Amino acid sequence: MSEVIRSTCPYCGVGCGVLLKRDGEIGLKVEGDPDHPANYGRLCSKGLALGETTSLNDRVLTPQIGGKDADWDTALDLVASKFKSAIAEHGPDSVAFYVSGQLLTEDYYIANKLMKGFIGSANIDTNSRLCMASTVAGHKRAFGSDTVPGTYEDLELADLVVLVGSNLAWCHPVLYQRLVAARQERGTKVVVVDPRRTSTCEIADLHLKIDIGSDVALFNGLLAHLKQQGQIDQGFVGAHTDGFEAAVSSAQEDLGQTGLSDHDIQAFFALFGQTEKTVTVFSQGVNQSSSGTDKVNAIINCHLATGRIGKPGMGPFSVTGQPNAMGGRETGGLANMLAAHMDLENPAHNAAVKDFWSAEAIPATPGLKAIDMFKAVAAGQIKALWIACTNPVVSFPQAGDVAEAIKACDFVVVSDLSATTDTAKLADVVLPATGWGEKDGTVTNSDRTISRQKGVLVPPGQAKHDWEIYAEVGRRMGWTRAFDYQKPVEIFREHAALSGIAGGFGRDFDISGLSDIEDAEYESLVPTRWPISAVRQGGRFFGDGQFFTPTGRAKFLAVSSKAPATKRLPKYPYRLNTGRIRDQWHTMTRTAKTARLSRHFAEPFLQIHPKDASDLGLKPADLAQITSPHGHAILRVLVSEHATLGAPFAPMHWTGEYAPAATIGNVISAATDPFSGQPESKASVIAISKFAASWYGFAVSLKPFELKTEYWAQARADKGWRAEFSGTDDVSDWASFANTLMPSLSQCAEMIGPRAARFALWEDGVLTAALFLSRGPVLVARDFVAAQLGQAAPDVMVGQPGANRPNPGPVVCSCMNVGRNTILSAISNAPGASLDEICATTSAGITCGSCRSELVELMKMPRLQQAAE
Repeated sequence: MSEVIRSTCPYCGVGCGVLLKRDGEIGLKVEGDPDHPANYGRLCSKGLALGETTSLNDRVLTPQIGGKDADWDTALDLVASKFKSAIAEHGPDSVAFYVSGQLLTEDYYIANKLMKGFIGSANIDTNSRLCMASTVAGHKRAFGSDTVPGTYEDLELADLVVLVGSNLAWCHPVLYQRLVAARQERGTKVVVVDPRRTSTCEIADLHLKIDIGSDVALFNGLLAHLKQQGQIDQGFVGAHTDGFEAAVSSAQEDLGQTGLSDHDIQAFFALFGQTEKTVTVFSQGVNQSSSGTDKVNAIINCHLATGRIGKPGMGPFSVTGQPNAMGGRETGGLANMLAAHMDLENPAHNAAVKDFWSAEAIPATPGLKAIDMFKAVAAGQIKALWIACTNPVVSFPQAGDVAEAIKACDFVVVSDLSATTDTAKLADVVLPATGWGEKDGTVTNSDRTISRQKGVLVPPGQAKHDWEIYAEVGRRMGWTRAFDYQKPVEIFREHAALSGIAGGFGRDFDISGLSDIEDAEYESLVPTRWPISAVRQGGRFFGDGQFFTPTGRAKFLAVSSKAPATKRLPKYPYRLNTGRIRDQWHTMTRTAKTARLSRHFAEPFLQIHPKDASDLGLKPADLAQITSPHGHAILRVLVSEHATLGAPFAPMHWTGEYAPAATIGNVISAATDPFSGQPESKASVIAISKFAASWYGFAVSLKPFELKTEYWAQARADKGWRAEFSGTDDVSDWASFANTLMPSLSQCAEMIGPRAARFALWEDGVLTAALFLSRGPVLVARDFVAAQLGQAAPDVMVGQPGANRPNPGPVVCSCMNVGRNTILSAISNAPGASLDEICATTSAGITCGSCRSELVELMKMPRLQQAAE
């Protein structure tokens, strides 16, 4: 029997513990760790499907130079020589690293040490810049340090939780379940501040559907209200803060519009003002804005004014989007930071790190932040670029410009798991890195808990750990002693020792208590919240009124509301809101490997308000083309009352591998926050029109598709693949056209009519491919058809199960694979049943709970409509 290994999930910043057990050569059985303090055994749909994502079918197994296999020595020598020659000819600022919150802390530490300590440039930044940089800047302005004050337990101790720009139910499902439990057990009130009605709103006592970008106006209004009502903690403000009067004056003068009714605003103000134990959780809806830092400080202002910070059940709380965004912050992974939360521009900090590393020189000024970094690449200022474990050709705003910049760069290295990502395809050198389940080190979650991430699978082929790759290059560039590491625990000890120097400067991040950790202790390290030092162990910050500013007092910021950077124009009358969906992750390099996570939404979509859809002549399942000043995308139309009028929503996940016409980064503006450098990803202006499709198609196949139509989107099926596609071709002969799309269908069964045609191919008695074509959106039971691959499939040409076969319908619950029709049948058979009873009957909503809001919607449907589904 194989050993059970404790590790950590590689998805969001919740940092859930997992139990891993080998299942065959490359497979894993994954369960939630009941002893981990982040999740206590809970997992979301993505975490539950982790064992299905470790296949090697797209892994790069050997270094590649110019698309051809090479050996490590040749590849590393080339990387080292190209970086050395660029530095020698153009200076250290002619090279750059762009890294990732997917890296472990040990990886991050070595990358930062190599760039800042020995190359001598601060041109290292991370995709966390796109995620939580505004929070970092807001924390530093208010607290003097990038410190998360509270803990996850505060969600369960609060009497009021305000969620701002956070669809917790889909983006941090385990925290959402902890909040749901607190609401049920102790009556916690929940307010959701979001322009869109999301799944999280199902537990909201109040949903404030604010105008996009108006968060500062709302929280300035709250601050002014607190002052007017005498609800300021004068003792805390007077003893521990500066700038209160200026902040209140600015708030009182800020007449920015929120789009909310006076009734809802006053209800929120009263609830906040009268509830001492209040936690405000904020996420990308706040951060991803050209005024994101001001939004963060507007929230913090209200907590400082009431003294509700650093105490049980109280405080502002940023929840991050990546598993080690915090570890990156701790090791100086951002271009304007030093390791251990020390300041790059502080001479004493700078000198201390230089001495500790025995470095030749450490830059005294910040490097290029992510957006500016790739602008410098485009301008030819960056001659050598190293991208690790991220996909900026998809995830960046104005993504087309990023692709062109990388193509034009003199030398580009990508270290990643796959050579088929949109970014890796453009690299001169691709280095095979290890992935989750193979890597070994630590990560830090959103509430400062350090957890071990362990390798249980043997690294495939010649894959190396990221820290090994950076250290190898460092040695080949001439710094042998500085990068002489043999295992990650050595790096961790050095990182912990450096944090002790930061602690000596009075900084918040200090894990020096682990600086002499033994190898065996590191191997068995349990989840531990920092700080970890002789002076302090874990806990909350700022409840004692002590901050990390030069005065030791917190700083109020006088902020005022600002409109989004991009202006609505007659040509671009709509604003595009973007974000994540429940079952996919970033650019799908991991989640797209499992069919389970593609069943809920198998293709990209545009969620649009019914009035907007009517005005544009769009119907459900049509295709819409969205256009901005920077590019365009084609998306499936999803008409919903939950969308915001004038501000449709689109997910950000799809790539050139899965839906090349739907890369949302192509239409997003690269406008950034002036303090954080974080781009405004949620308020770009767009035009919308109906894609003039003359035909639509849906297909399944045991073999991967090779599609070249104007629109296509593919996803994995349990056996093989499924795809949607469409175009504007003038099709007169369905059979000939089908053969151009899928040549394998030249000899097959067919059903052809004037407006639609269906084709299927059986080999040795089992279905190997099927194609459905129509003048309008194809009407078939897609999950049913996909499930017929590799089967006898007698009903496949009909496109739905026969009379004696159940049709569960489109998947609603990915965890338990429960379909819409199964749920509707249970509702119909049990009139008056509660949500919990329907969940118990169907098994939907009993695991991560993220689908429960959809069950509520189905239960609200009229009985006749339910029966017709």
